[in-house]
Amino acid sequence: MGTALMVVDAVVAILLIATVVMQSGKSAGLGTIDGGAESFFGGKAKGLDEMLSKATMGLAIAFAIINLILAKQSGI
Repeated sequence: MGTALMVVDAVVAILLIATVVMQSGKSAGLGTIDGGAESFFGGKAKGLDEMLSKATMGLAIAFAIINLILAKQSGI
């Protein structure tokens, strides 16, 4: 079970990094997806930003819980 949790932890970490990188910046809007969406749709992609924000929060919570479980299993 420990190995499976470590694999899930790695996948969640990679997804968490991806969601943070894809979010637009507060000042200049330099996000990876936002710039293309803005030029394509003619406006700022608010729905996408909100979805990425919620996904980041969920992934961060999952990452923390998984790491707490792994720490408990290892006896720390």
